[in-house]
Parts: sequence; structure tokens; C-alpha cells
Amino acid sequence: MLKAVIANFRQSLRYEWLVPILLVAMSGLWFSVATAAPPKSGEVAPDFELANVDGGTTKLSTIAERGPVVLIVLRGFPGYQCPLCNVQVNDFLKSQEKFQAAGARVVFVYPGAGSGLVQKAKQFRGERVIPEHFTLLVDPDYQFTKQYGLRWNAPNETAYPATFVLNSDRKIAFSKVSDSHGGRTTAKEVLEQLAKNQQQVSK
Repeated sequence: MLKAVIANFRQSLRYEWLVPILLVAMSGLWFSVATAAPPKSGEVAPDFELANVDGGTTKLSTIAERGPVVLIVLRGFPGYQCPLCNVQVNDFLKSQEKFQAAGARVVFVYPGAGSGLVQKAKQFRGERVIPEHFTLLVDPDYQFTKQYGLRWNAPNETAYPATFVLNSDRKIAFSKVSDSHGGRTTAKEVLEQLAKNQQQVSK
């Protein structure tokens, strides 16, 4: 009996050293996830596929093959319809013909809690007509938002407002992330960047 107790004690000691190593490894993994940074200019934007507000899905790599993509991350539904998001979307819709002339697709991402998010996104769209080269996507439970390091994890917050201009290879030519409700890109600013990209391609 005593021999069995000693054997079990030795067996437990054999693996005891693994515990602190596993704890360090797990804390390192948590730290890397928690501090994930948004993709920057010059990097390739991570691919994703999200549901459209009216059904179906959109995959980034598929639409990027057709030309440049303007990816705009809204605050979505933090418990109310964000007024600054409304202003930004209206600004881009007013320049829809200019974006079409530039051959660009504009993709809005509307994040929020999964329950009823599609309905909230439809309420946000309201009576606005979304042209064919514009898309409104929903990001339930922040899958995309976390992937892009944009989760604003605070009460009554969803995502940091952000804009990325992508080339056809998904390489980011321009990025802007705001750490507040304001500081958004304007349609004029993005159109100027698209023109610069076109000039560089033409050289």
C-alpha cells in the first residue's frame, strides 16, 4: 500500500512542472488575441464572408477580384442607431456615381449582438436605396470585428469606426481607424485615395 502511495506521488511530481508552462502559454495566447491590431496599409486584408442585410452572403476576396473595395466599418447597433454612422453613409451615397466611375465597390459592415441584428440593420437603412455597387453587411456577435481587431469592448460600444481602401489583390492602400465616435473618413477623402491608386497603376 505504501509503495502504491509513493508511486502515485512520484507520478504527480513528474507532470507538476507542466502546469506553470501551460499557464504561461495560455496567458500568452490570450494576450495575443486581446491585443490584435487592425490591418495596416501595405498588408493584405484578411478574407471574410458576411451575410447581406437582404439575404445571401458577400465574400471579400470574390468582390475584390472585380476592382478596388472601400470597406467601411460602422458602429452598427450599440443600443441605438448611431447618428454619425447615418451621416457617413449618406455622405457616401451622395457620391455613388463617382464611386461607380472609379470602379469601386463600397461595403458597409454593421456589427452588433446577434439577436435581431438584421432587423436593426434594415431599420438603419430605412428608406435609403442602396445601389448595386454598394453593400450593407451584418456582423452578428462581432466575428468580423474581432478578426479585424476593431472590437470596442466597452459598455454601449461595438466597433471602432474604420475605413480601408483595398486593391484587387486585397492589399490595403489606405486605412483609418477612429478611437472615438467621430473622426470618420469622408467620401471626398476616399475618392482622392482611389484616384491616387489609379494613377500609380497607370504609371
